[in-house]
Order: sequence, then structure tokens, then C-alpha cells
Amino acid sequence: MNNTLKTVSLLSLALVLGACGSSAPSTGTTGGVVTAGVKATGLKVSTLPGKWFVELEGDPTELSAQSVGSQQASFRALARQRGVGYQEVMSYRTLFNGFSVEATESEIGRISQLPGVKGVYPVHLIPAPVTEKVAKSEAAQMPDMYYARSMTGADIAQNELGLTGKGVKVGVIDTGLDLTHPAFTGRVVSAVDFVGDHYGTDGDYVPRPGPTPQDCNGHGTHVAGIVGGNEPSASFKGVAPEVSFGAYRVFGCAGGTQEDIMVAAMERAYADGMQVVNLSIGSAFENWAETPSAIVGSRMVKKGMVVVASAGNSGASGVYSMGGVTMGDNVISVASVDNAKIELDGNVILSTGDRVPYYTATGVPEAQSGQAYALTKKASSTPATTNDGCTASGGFEANSLTGKAVLIRRGSCTFYEKALNAQKAGAAAVILYNNVFGYLAPSITGETPITIPVIAVSAVDGAKISTLISSGVSMTFEVGKTTVANPTADTLSSFTSYGASAELEQKPDIAAPGGSIISTYPLSEDDGSGYAVLSGTSMASPHVAGAAALMLQAYPTTQAKDMRGLLMNSATLRYYRNPNGTLTTLPDYVQRQGAGMVDIVAAYSNAVKVSPNKLSLGESATFATRSKVVVLKNTGATRQVYAARNVPARTIGGTTLAPVAQDFSATMTVNGQSADGDGVEVVVAPFSEVELNVVVTPPAGAADRAQYGGLLSLRGTTGPDLTVPYSGFKGDYQSIQVLGDEFSGNTKYNFPALYDERAGVFYPEDAAVATAPEFTFEQYAADPAKPEVLSTDAPSVLVQLSHQSRRLDVDLLGAGGALIETITTQEYLGRNCSNNLAQQSSSCDAFNTYTWDGKLADGTDAANGTYKLRVRVLKALGDAGNPADTETYTSQAFTVKR
Repeated sequence: MNNTLKTVSLLSLALVLGACGSSAPSTGTTGGVVTAGVKATGLKVSTLPGKWFVELEGDPTELSAQSVGSQQASFRALARQRGVGYQEVMSYRTLFNGFSVEATESEIGRISQLPGVKGVYPVHLIPAPVTEKVAKSEAAQMPDMYYARSMTGADIAQNELGLTGKGVKVGVIDTGLDLTHPAFTGRVVSAVDFVGDHYGTDGDYVPRPGPTPQDCNGHGTHVAGIVGGNEPSASFKGVAPEVSFGAYRVFGCAGGTQEDIMVAAMERAYADGMQVVNLSIGSAFENWAETPSAIVGSRMVKKGMVVVASAGNSGASGVYSMGGVTMGDNVISVASVDNAKIELDGNVILSTGDRVPYYTATGVPEAQSGQAYALTKKASSTPATTNDGCTASGGFEANSLTGKAVLIRRGSCTFYEKALNAQKAGAAAVILYNNVFGYLAPSITGETPITIPVIAVSAVDGAKISTLISSGVSMTFEVGKTTVANPTADTLSSFTSYGASAELEQKPDIAAPGGSIISTYPLSEDDGSGYAVLSGTSMASPHVAGAAALMLQAYPTTQAKDMRGLLMNSATLRYYRNPNGTLTTLPDYVQRQGAGMVDIVAAYSNAVKVSPNKLSLGESATFATRSKVVVLKNTGATRQVYAARNVPARTIGGTTLAPVAQDFSATMTVNGQSADGDGVEVVVAPFSEVELNVVVTPPAGAADRAQYGGLLSLRGTTGPDLTVPYSGFKGDYQSIQVLGDEFSGNTKYNFPALYDERAGVFYPEDAAVATAPEFTFEQYAADPAKPEVLSTDAPSVLVQLSHQSRRLDVDLLGAGGALIETITTQEYLGRNCSNNLAQQSSSCDAFNTYTWDGKLADGTDAANGTYKLRVRVLKALGDAGNPADTETYTSQAFTVKR
């Protein structure tokens, strides 16, 4: 969500997937004899311990309600008969056949082995969104920013085509809706609160639903406004201003939500007859179509609902970073494009008369209008300096900045470190400027509070100020919202996530405006202005949900599974913008934009349908080229003529966490003719079909493990254009290493690692251990300040997943390495956000933790003795029968001593 989440089959030796905590290993070595292990502080599981989805066999969309009910009753009876202990939280019968349950690690392992259980999945925590507010009076002065209607063609659809979404019901599963806001008066037909105000606050995830889904967060109201808000007095219209709404609240006033709550809301939206459902919600890196929320999204489409979901905001975390509902089959996955205009927080008025607009950093005091300062910078600072203001470069001399505003260029160290160094040197204010084209909106947090204003300006403006400082220029703050042309307008937002899926399916599908969007906001917030500016794929998704509503009004018999193609194949490409601001001649990655920007007018006008609507080409290791058949179906009475040609996009090189743009192009033939030049003529007679045999060859110059892509462009000479995106992987997909190493600062640790929480140490994979660690499985108070919170003295393995994996097994071995039993099997795992502990957060896992509770498959305690743990990982799309597709780690020996 702004934007803001695996079949798991556990045997009775239960382990739980988790993320590390906020602290990192402090000292240690990556090898050699270790007698006490590497010091580790505060490593802990931070996912939702003890809460799981249990999925039963059988697709509920293909079974009768009686059959589903019988299956679930049989499961409950068998669990009671075998003495399995668990607490049922929710049951699902229409789109997901099963439950969410609370259970211990041992019991969930036993549940997974019961007949009729298809899989067990951890319930994910979905972080709460972040908002930025703007006064209604100021918003009303900027009608061009309202959903960038001209960017999508929504303005023409409303004003010339007469499309408003009237008669279409759109469900918004989010933080609720301000039912008192005039933009929604009389149009809310279903309103359900699943959680209550307190849900998610201070870690309290007990639902206490209220009578209405009144929004006290703001995100849901903003999203609904983009879909179809309508307030004439504010000159405000969303994409489809006459739709009816279903409002489903799954977030409280603060904190996140849980995936089982979201699934319950999805089932309710289906029961309420919503025709379109928007989910600006996701779980980064869980990019399998087989995860629970993605399964439910797929089944919603199967049952006739158009499902639209945000692609995610994890673009800074590399490729394969999407996840959640957006990965479902035929779910429309939406990327974000930056708006044409942006609103900043004020201006710096230079003594030269120049006005420089700025963003205020979060986490610091705001500037006050009229504050005036002399300007300075570090003597060595230039617009090319890479480590300006960093401690490693010497920071600032004591008292060198007293009473002045200091200009600091972005780069090398955190914004917080730069601001803190300036504050220690006496600075009265800090002006950060970007090191790439465009603006930045920094967040500044740290142990020592920053008590001075910190603002951020563009790279161009920062360079201009830098050249003026030597002449003695000064500045004055002018606080107040100001609108400027966005230097990154109409290009992919820096935050929008990368595909492809773990199974190399082309994702996302389409793009829409998501950067700096003004929309409705709860009237109860702040001054009651009723409007706010937000950015994220959360804002892009409702543009497409609104577009789908317009198409359903125009063509009410459109099948839900066909809506994605209707919108995708009429979209328009967006091009890649270099860090210096120039546009390339190649389109941006299709793994970030799909088919390009949604074009509502083109979708409305297109009489020719394309099947399939995208081409996922897979890996090239086994096939040097990929051949696909594309069918064009003319539903109109006019003969259509096209020039079919290849439009290659940029190729993604580098690594998963550090992708690098490459300008190598795939080649294409259509019906045996080269499509790399002027194109191949294609004629589709009225009310007929034509097959195109499309052959794509990966780019010869691209490195192995690169993702390539582009579009089959059908330039219409008698009607609108059509586009069909394609994507593929060059080389052997299984050559990507899954079990990665971990970094803390400049120290690399050879992971996986054996972890002893009680001793506060871990043992890297290559560490020789002089004395085997002992585990008693006794309970103890890990935190003396909280003696009531007990931990168990048990062994764990810390696993850094550098890529998605099809299956992960953890085995219990004897001292000599013989297999005792497999103690857990988890399927469809997402990758970790990062391999650097410094980057971990509540929404960014740096590694996973798997803990053994000391029990055997029959529930009895393992005997005292020496054991090892082994991890086996089957790679995505790997062959379980091919040893090369499985990676293996075996821990050092440890002793059980009860």
C-alpha cells in the first residue's frame, strides 16, 4: 500500500517464518574458529507469530456450499479427534476454502499433515499508509492535478463520450470512507467495518468492528475520490463520478492490517455484488500467484468481478519486488506514473530575487515564513561531490555553520547523518539538494532529534544556489503550498515496483498517474479541508478501477477476464528518463510499466480485441527463441489495417538488489517477416480473426540473468493502435542464487547461520565451532525489563533469501549427518527485501528465522544428543528431480541437553 504482503506445509517440528529485528550483529568474523559465536543483539521474529491460513482441498468456486461446509466440518472433527489444538479466527467459504487460525508452531505442523489440508500459509501484516495533506482552498486552485484526468483521457470520456460510471458498483477495500464527505453523498450502497478504530494500534490486532467504516486514516477516502468522487463546489471529479460505492474498512486509525481481514473483505465485496474492486494494498516480494490473497483475487475475476490492485512501492528494493493480490491471474496490476504537476511546501527567496520551491523533510521542525539566513556550504562542496556533509568526509568543523543555512548535496550517507552533522556545527537550517534529476522528499529519523528546519530542492536548483554562495547570497523562507511543473512528469515513478513474477509472468500490467495526486480526504482531519496530496501505486490503481467502471458502463457485457486486455492493449508507452533528466529513445522497462499508461478513449474506441493480452516468454536457457500466437479479433464492421512492428524496451541488467539499465534489444518476426524495421502489414476483415505468429529472440548483447522486454506494436492506419507487451529472461533462471549472505556495515557474514538467541550469538556457515552450543528448551525471560515475556532456549537457522523460492525444506539430522526427518516444508516463498541489516524495517526483512521446538513428528521430545539442521531450497521454476536446481546448507552440530 502507500502501498504502502507460500503454501506452507509444516511437520510437527514447527518453525516459523520471520524477519529480523532492528538490531544488527555488532562484531565477528566470517570464518575461522569461533568459540562464542558472532555477537548478535536483538535478533527476533517480527511477523505475526502463531497466525496462519489453512487451505483445504477443493476450489470453492467449483463446489457447492454444502460440499465446502462438509469439508470444513470434517477438518474440525478430525482435528479434535487427533487432539490438535488451535483457535479458529475466521472461516471462508466462497473464494477461499479454509480458515485463519491461531496455533503454536508444533500444532500448525500437525494441522498441515491432516488429510484434506492443501496448505498452510503465514498471515502477513500489511503496513499502514502514509499521507500528506493540503488545504481544500489551495487544492481547488489546481484542477489540472485532479487525477491527471487529461493524462488518462478521463476528461474526454466524461465531457465528450458521456461516460460517468453510472450504474456500476465499485468496492474499495482500504481504510474506510468518510461517509460525511460531500463528494460521496448518496452513493454508498454497502458499508462494512471489519476492524474498528483501535485495530492495529500498539500492536493490538483484535478486531472490534464499529457500525460504519468511517475513515480515520484518510487513505481509503483518497482512493475512493480518485475512483469517482464528485464535489462540484470544489470543481472536483474523479475518473467515474457517478459510480456507486462499497466501502470495506480493513485498517484502524493507526497501524497496519492482517491479510486474513483483507480476504474476509474480498469475500464480502463479492457477496455484495461489487462489479469492480480496488485494492491499493499489497505485500512486497510475495510475488507468487499461489499466495492466499492472490488466489482470492484470481477467483474474484473468475466469478465475474474486475479486480484492480496496486503494483507496490518497492522499486528502490530491486527487481522481483511486487507481491500480494496484484499477482493474481487476470487481476489488473497497476504501476505509477508521476503527475504533470506537483505541489511543494514553500519557496526559498534568494537575495538575487530567485524563487526556489522546496519540500519539507519529515521528522523535523517546519520552517517559518520570514526566517532569513546567510547561505553557506562546505568549502569542498560542488554539484559533483558524492559525500557532502558525511562523517566519513570530515563532516563540518565545529561552529563553522553558526546561525547559517547550509547547502548539502545528496549522496553516500543518510539525510539524517548530514543534518545531524550540520546541526552539531551550529547550522540554523539545512537545504538538501538532489544528486539526480528531479525533486526529493527526504525522511529524517535518528536517535538524536533534529531541531532545525531541513528542506529539499531539486538538483538544478541546488546547483544554482551552489554557484551563488561565493557571492554572499542570503535567503528567506516563504512557507505555503506552491505548484510547479513536475520535472519527472509522465515517466515511471521512482518508487513503483519491478516485476516479473517469481514464475516469470509479465507484471505489472498497466500504469496510471500515482505521483503527487490530490483527492478527497476526511473532513474530520486537521482543518476539515477535505483534500490531500498522496503518492504511490495506491493512487495509480484507482485510476484504472475508475477506467474499468467507465468501460462497464459503455460495454456492460464485457467479461471480467477480458477487461485487463481491453485496457492494456490500448495503453500508451512511457519512456525511460536518465538521471540527468533526458529521455531515452527506448521505452522504460515493461517490468515496471506493463503496456504503458491507461488510455480510456482508445480503450473505448477499439473494436479489435487481442488474445493473449501479453506475452510472458520465460527463460531462454532451453529455447533460444520464443514463439507465440497472437489472435486479433475484429468485432466491428470496419476493415482494420495495422503495421506490426517490434518496439523493444530497456533491458534490466545488474543484480536483483541493484538493477542496471541496458540498451540491448530483442528482435522479432511476425508471420516469418522481420518486425524490427518499418513493420509487417496485418489486415483484419470485419467480424473476423487473424493469427499472428510472433517469434522473439533475446537481446544478444545482454548479460545472463537479464530481463528483457518490449511491445508488439500494431500501428493502426484505419483505427486506434494496439500494443501487446512481452517480457523474458535471458539465460538460465535457476542460476540465480537463492541462499545469500548478510551484510552489517562493511562486514559480510556467510549465511545461512545457526543462531543461539539465549547466548546472543550466531555461527556463520563457514565458521568452525570449537564447542557445540547447547539448548535446553527451557523458557526464560529474554528481556529482564519484561520478565513476563518468555522465550524458549531453542536453535534457529537464519536464512537470507536473495530470490523467490518454490520450496524450502528444513531437515533434522543426526550428528553424523543422517536424516532423522524433514521438520518443515514451506512453498512459494518471497525473497527478502535486502541483504543489508542497515536497511531493515517493519516492512523490509533482511533475513528469515526458522526455529526448532525440540519435538519429533509424533509430538514427543527429541532425546538428548547431538543434531544438525539442514536447509534445502528448490529454486523458482526448478525441477525437484534435478539436483542442480536445489541449494543446500547444513548447520554446525549442536547439543540438546534438557
